Amino acid sequence: MKALAVRAVPLLAVTVVALAGCGVTGPASRAGATVTVTASPPPAGGTPTTRPFPDPSPPRTPPTPGDVLIAGHYQPLWPFSSPQEVATWQRAYHEDGAEPWHLDPKRTAIAFTRDFLGFTEIDLAIKTRIDGSHARVHVGMDGQEGRFEAAVVHLMKYGPGKDAPWEVVGTDDTKAFTLTKPAYGAAVGSPLAVGGRIRGVDESITVEVRHPGSKGPLGKRCCVPAGGVAEAGEPWSARVSFTAKPGSTLTIVAHTGGHVATVERFAITGVTLPL
Repeated sequence: MKALAVRAVPLLAVTVVALAGCGVTGPASRAGATVTVTASPPPAGGTPTTRPFPDPSPPRTPPTPGDVLIAGHYQPLWPFSSPQEVATWQRAYHEDGAEPWHLDPKRTAIAFTRDFLGFTEIDLAIKTRIDGSHARVHVGMDGQEGRFEAAVVHLMKYGPGKDAPWEVVGTDDTKAFTLTKPAYGAAVGSPLAVGGRIRGVDESITVEVRHPGSKGPLGKRCCVPAGGVAEAGEPWSARVSFTAKPGSTLTIVAHTGGHVATVERFAITGVTLPL
């Protein structure tokens, strides 16, 4: 989905957590630093997506009381749902080195795709770009026709300090597959209208609504036929019903595949369910 230019959400009645652009040190977190990393294997026992996101435009919809935003704009999708969860992990990390993978954007992105989304075939971080408190991890797999990219996962540092963990906030849109509806950060309800554009022949799109801590999707719509050969792609749309706790931040994921792998491309966006 097109790393939708993240649609900023207003700052009233929300907890704003400063990303590690404040007080983050080290080569991977210096403002303006860019690091490229080659493919790496999936994380061992890991825990563990935003679109070419130009940075957010002015807020369009007010946040709900339950919203927690990163840097005032970005939805915390996974693995942490709140600053309190981040603080709990940081204490455990300081005491006994628990779950150090939170400090590695590659391992966090792969764990997100494999453990949270359930896309077990996507097991490579093909390329990683780090720019200050932002990271883009190109995830994919090796197939019969060679290595291919499934999505560009956008992560940000969540919280202050050099040990601020990486948090998935969305995916970058590509020319081949976008998820542009609902808008990033929108307040939504069920049933939910979703859509975007896709390029490719004989595609079948599945849409899921997910939330950390849930064993599976909170709602799912399968097998929406789509595709075309136009350079800009062809429109696709669907409606999905779901059940979730009011005040939740939800991850909407659309994925397609079936040619060389079960899931070959995916896109996500973050939304909220008002109280």
